[in-house]
Amino acid sequence: MSANSFDARSTLRVGDESYEIFRLDKVEGSARLPYSLKVLLENLLRTEDGANITADHIRALGGWDSQAQPSQEIQFTPARVIMQDFTGVPCVVDLATMREAVKELGGDPAKINPLAPAELVIDHSVIADKFGTANAFQQNVELEYGRNKERYQFLRWGQTAFDEFKVVPPGTGIVHQVNIEHLARTVMTRNGQAYPDTLVGTDSHTTMVNGLGVLGWGVGGIEAEAAMLGQPVSMLIPRVVGFKLTGELKPGTTATDLVLTITEMLRKHGVVGKFVEFYGEGVAATSLANRATIGNMSPEFGSTAAIFPIDDETLNYLKLTGRSEQQVALVEAYAKEQGLWLDPAAEPDFSEKLELDLSTVVPSIAGPKRPQDRIVLAEASRQFAQDVRNYVSEADLDEAGKESFPASDAPAVSNGTPSKPTQVVAADGSVFEIDHGAVTVAAITSCTNTSNPYVMVAAALVAKKAVEKGLSRKPWVKTTLAPGSKVVTDYFDKANLTPYLDKLGFNLVGYGCTTCIGNSGPLDEEISKAINEADLAVTSVLSGNRNFEGRINPDVKMNYLASPPLVVAYAIAGSMKVDITTEALGSDQDGNPVYLKDIWPSEAEVNDVVANAIGEDMFSKSYEDVFAGDAQWQALPIPTGNTFEWDPQSTYVRKPPYFEGMTMETSPVSDVQGARVLAKLGDSVTTDHISPAGAIKADTPAGQYLTEHGVERRDFNSYGSRRGNHEVMIRGTFANIRLRNQIAPGTEGGFTRDFTQEDGPVSFIYDASQNYQAAGIPLVILAGKEYGSGSSRDWAAKGTALLGVKAVIAESYERIHRSNLIGMGVLPLQFPEGASAQSLGLTGEETFDITGVTALNDGGIPETVKVKAARGGAADGDSVEFDAKVRIDTPGEADYYRNGGIMQYVLRSLIRK
Repeated sequence: MSANSFDARSTLRVGDESYEIFRLDKVEGSARLPYSLKVLLENLLRTEDGANITADHIRALGGWDSQAQPSQEIQFTPARVIMQDFTGVPCVVDLATMREAVKELGGDPAKINPLAPAELVIDHSVIADKFGTANAFQQNVELEYGRNKERYQFLRWGQTAFDEFKVVPPGTGIVHQVNIEHLARTVMTRNGQAYPDTLVGTDSHTTMVNGLGVLGWGVGGIEAEAAMLGQPVSMLIPRVVGFKLTGELKPGTTATDLVLTITEMLRKHGVVGKFVEFYGEGVAATSLANRATIGNMSPEFGSTAAIFPIDDETLNYLKLTGRSEQQVALVEAYAKEQGLWLDPAAEPDFSEKLELDLSTVVPSIAGPKRPQDRIVLAEASRQFAQDVRNYVSEADLDEAGKESFPASDAPAVSNGTPSKPTQVVAADGSVFEIDHGAVTVAAITSCTNTSNPYVMVAAALVAKKAVEKGLSRKPWVKTTLAPGSKVVTDYFDKANLTPYLDKLGFNLVGYGCTTCIGNSGPLDEEISKAINEADLAVTSVLSGNRNFEGRINPDVKMNYLASPPLVVAYAIAGSMKVDITTEALGSDQDGNPVYLKDIWPSEAEVNDVVANAIGEDMFSKSYEDVFAGDAQWQALPIPTGNTFEWDPQSTYVRKPPYFEGMTMETSPVSDVQGARVLAKLGDSVTTDHISPAGAIKADTPAGQYLTEHGVERRDFNSYGSRRGNHEVMIRGTFANIRLRNQIAPGTEGGFTRDFTQEDGPVSFIYDASQNYQAAGIPLVILAGKEYGSGSSRDWAAKGTALLGVKAVIAESYERIHRSNLIGMGVLPLQFPEGASAQSLGLTGEETFDITGVTALNDGGIPETVKVKAARGGAADGDSVEFDAKVRIDTPGEADYYRNGGIMQYVLRSLIRK
């Protein structure tokens, strides 16, 4: 029950139903707040308890100073939690382990139960092994069940063992698309109350739901677990960036072009840790599908959320996707009553403002390794010719002629581009040549774009026109179609577009993330062999949101994000060297050149298909029994009981060690003495570099572990699928094939130097960490700017902690990873302003002492701690000293750190209740 200090409790009647609401207009200053902060304000009014959430917190939010730097901590209680299986399995593993820990500490295991609705969508496990055939989908599903039976049995057990926990089975769709099409409420109803739908999710692209007016963002699995168990999310009232949209998109441009433009703008502006909110006349002209596409890319521009207010477009989408009449009426009535309805002419109070005229957006792609690196499509081939020089050997550069093509200048022509034509004899006997720039993966994939019917229909129409002109994909291109829900294939079928996609090789491979998460599957063996033997810099083109190095496919060095219709075009062109805006994609039946403009559909053509092929019945049918699953899912045998029966032989699901030796009393926080550097890393090291979700190689510690446990190489599966086994994941931490650890120059991958041995030989990071821990030596990580950007991966923090790392010292952090480090008991520190490991002369060979950490035992948070790095051992007196900023940003985070982590904090709190 709310303390209701502002007398905000009221009643809203909608049709025959009445709901308790908490009126925002009872708080002075609420009317001028941005939409997103109004949602937070309602959250505080409804959950005010006089202790964690007080009247002063509510007044502070009502009196928000848009120009102030964030300083006021509040406790946000999300209405629900959403998960995908890669990140969700460890959550359920931890909940199962917590039940046993509670029992061992004398508590009631039943207390470990989600207190807020928690929904998990299995979407990250399907791999595009089979492609280009009519039965590819069925074959991939069978392989998926074969590889993941243990995990799926465990999740089915969780669905029966935990209240308020539901699982959307495999082969249904991608979590964020399922969320906007079915799970999202926009306005929640629970226990007679109506209130804004809010959530946290264990995937950074949770923000897709922001397009539906739902405030939510990605968190680490450890934070999600706490939220499920009733713990509020500790946060500072953020700055809110207003992004004004004006005008309309020009024909020929897509939502993908728009979102890549916005991503580039917001990355340049700097929005890490901030909310972004869209407003203005252009919002009303932006379809819900396009809003969701923009919201989805929030992690790529770095904001916490990227939200759109509720308006008629929101209601139309809710109706289209089969929400009930009462629910749609409630959303409209509630939004208008609470001042959450879009006024296109309004200018809310924002901390900062940007503006974009939609008519200025032009066709674009992004790459070769970051979503914010936008390239105008007309410049793509020339930019590739410059960028490829960073991915080829010196010999190839010499051959191309270094002077003909200065790297500092954008090339005007393709002359001088490195080239190494390499012959491939395919399995069917055909012979062809591939070269640097060959498009070897063309994937229509990812929630970002497969949820958007306009770009999906455009892709299918490009395929139709291409087939009608006799065009085909190049034989070296792996083409895949992995929609985010079954609705997509339903409207393709209804519009009779499926045969054309199939003809080009874009057969359905699965309903899941596939290529975007690294599950692109292997290239044909002959093509892979040619690429690796010639060390070719080949490319992928995907309609996803992530293109980080080493993520998409181990054979592919350069990765480009593009709209679905451009993915089809590049599959036909077959190379990034081709300027698809001016050069022919191929020839028609009569030998005439065919250009992109010849097969690009008009806006009217796309709109006509969308209007006639998509209806409410499709969504109702697809989601009518979404949690039941098919016969294969229902036939999985599961254990019974409220504690899990761990299989000691399992290589997928193992009981983790987080609570071993835990007592009800906390141990005092201590300083770090005599630490060694496990890794010294540069700028923009992502959570993909730290905790990869791709393939497991046989000659790595993780591969060796699986081999020792009797797993055949063909059954290794991926790191992501084995996230429920901490033994695999520790060995995979910092094991990305593109990681460059500066302590071990000349290496790529999970290598370091092991200073427990004479002269510090190069060693696997896992092996070195085991030696350090056996010797009682703590470890630190040194890093550059934007450390931990990328997905909200709890294992990036869990693996770091289990490797024995006690502190990370970076120039700056991505929000989620910094928070997750604290949640695992790892201290995040920041170099002094303007300083770095390089400027301080740190090589990574030093011994580190970090003092002043014990000040946390007094209840406060020290602003800085003293770091002393001694070269060649402490005895010679040659050392560097500096004050590192403590990046424990809130009192709540300090409590987690003092408890050794968020899970230990929650466990102790629940037992004491």
